[in-house]
Amino acid sequence: MTQRTRAVDVSQLPGEGFGTASPTWWGTFGFMFIEGSSLLLCAMAYIYLSRRSPHWPPSGTPPPSLVAGTILTAALLLSLLPAWLLGRAAKSLDRGAVILWSVIGVVIEAIIVLLRAQELHALPVRWDASAYGSTVWFTVGVHTTLLVLDFGETLVFLALFLWAPLSKRHFADVADSVMYWFFVALIWVPLYFMLYVSPRLF
Repeated sequence: MTQRTRAVDVSQLPGEGFGTASPTWWGTFGFMFIEGSSLLLCAMAYIYLSRRSPHWPPSGTPPPSLVAGTILTAALLLSLLPAWLLGRAAKSLDRGAVILWSVIGVVIEAIIVLLRAQELHALPVRWDASAYGSTVWFTVGVHTTLLVLDFGETLVFLALFLWAPLSKRHFADVADSVMYWFFVALIWVPLYFMLYVSPRLF
């Protein structure tokens, strides 16, 4: 017995959209999953080694500067408001507002990258001094790559909206970038408590 195959007319479906209707949304989600898994591995290594060390941090090694870490974390959380406004402008297809909030986003992200550089400089241990130093540097370092890459992406989108011809797809890409920035900012919060607060409590 033969089975008939029914053809479905999809010619009227939109070729681009926001959220799950956009292929780049799924790509962004995949990146978030991969990079979140990498940071989870960093956290698990930190926790595993801390449970098997008599002193954590090692004797004579102070925990990272609470001031530097707290300032960076506060800046990340404050950056979520302009990022949300950028996402709203993108979903409204408002080119002028997207340019405005992208400029503000570039400035904020540049400040955050500089704060992270200062935070790294303030770490009280070398990466190769001990297992503690390696896990701290590796965790902060992995997250730093996300900050730098997102800063570069924001610059590219700003240049695109300033000088290139646009379509709805580009607005959807900006909205996806905002979703990714929320991931980058919020995933740092538990890592901040792990690296900066927990050594002072336990």
